[in-house]
Amino acid sequence: MHLPLPLPLSSHSHVYVQGDVTIDPSAVISSGVILRANPESKIIIGAGVCIGAGSVIHAYQGTLEVETGASLGAGVLVVGQGKIGANACVGPLTTIWNASIERLQVVPAASVIGDSGRQVADVSLSATPPVSPNPPEAVIPSPPSPPKQQEVNPPVDSQIASSESTTEEKPESANSQEEKSVYGQGSVDRILKTLFPYHQ
Repeated sequence: MHLPLPLPLSSHSHVYVQGDVTIDPSAVISSGVILRANPESKIIIGAGVCIGAGSVIHAYQGTLEVETGASLGAGVLVVGQGKIGANACVGPLTTIWNASIERLQVVPAASVIGDSGRQVADVSLSATPPVSPNPPEAVIPSPPSPPKQQEVNPPVDSQIASSESTTEEKPESANSQEEKSVYGQGSVDRILKTLFPYHQ
């Protein structure tokens, strides 16, 4: 395979740098990397270091150094002070908080390393309040009931009157079906009209 032009190591034009940051010219830094050193803090990127896309290195309260030949995968977050040892390999999506990585150490992807004071403590069962065997039932408001219609007793004397009353009851039953509305239906209709204005 023949490459017509030599590949540049890096241009660093796509890297955000703020504060006291020293980058060796032979370091390869991918796009979207943020290197930020707070006041009175410093970041040192050594020779041959490789930093993956989207990684964030944020130094505060001291020096954060990435030594020669270290490799950081994509999306790595390094915060605080410490040292990534020479030729160490940090897997992608790893978080390192105020900690150091030994030289030649391999850190698996998506690891969390560092300040144990930031971990969420386990909640013991004795600390939780006791659960009563009969919890209070939630009060759910019932929807308003439609007004009741008075029933008309059909006359017993003639069949004509009974046939008239049955024909009158059909529209009433249809009206009673329309009067029964689902609680909150108006709100649902307004949401649907907002989400789908052209849908009839």
